[in-house]
Amino acid sequence: MIDVLIVDGYNILNGWPELAKLSEESLEHGRDKLIEILANWRGLCGNQVIVVFDAHLVRGGVQTSEVVDGIQVIYTPEGVTADQAIEKMVQKIPDGLSVYVATSDYIEQRLIFGKGAYRLPARELRKLVYSTLQDNRRQITLNRPGPTLDARLPAELRRVLEEWRRQKS
Repeated sequence: MIDVLIVDGYNILNGWPELAKLSEESLEHGRDKLIEILANWRGLCGNQVIVVFDAHLVRGGVQTSEVVDGIQVIYTPEGVTADQAIEKMVQKIPDGLSVYVATSDYIEQRLIFGKGAYRLPARELRKLVYSTLQDNRRQITLNRPGPTLDARLPAELRRVLEEWRRQKS
């Protein structure tokens, strides 16, 4: 039911234990892993996903936007927080689309909810993403061909069938 998912990147990085740990070692690797996970999820669901990272404390930083594995990744310019950028995005999204904002920031949740978007705390996003990925793995396993017919036949019947096959050759 999600048409557009807007993710507060650093908020989610800090809200998912595995990403928080990875980000402590390398913030770049943490960001890349979040984008990779969301890209896999997006590939299964087909939703538009936008990830916004703060760069408001970066001196002289300008807003950049790129598409990585189908995910729009935005870095805010100096002086603009991810929350501010997300609020503007939510206002610009056309009516009729189901917009969710992933953040555990309570004030941000209240603001975007007031603008017509739905909130998705970090823990709920994690649960949604991982359950979707797990369901997909389970579906792939169910669709994987099982053992061949001859593996299910008794040895004597296999021997007789093999003799018939050789007689025909």
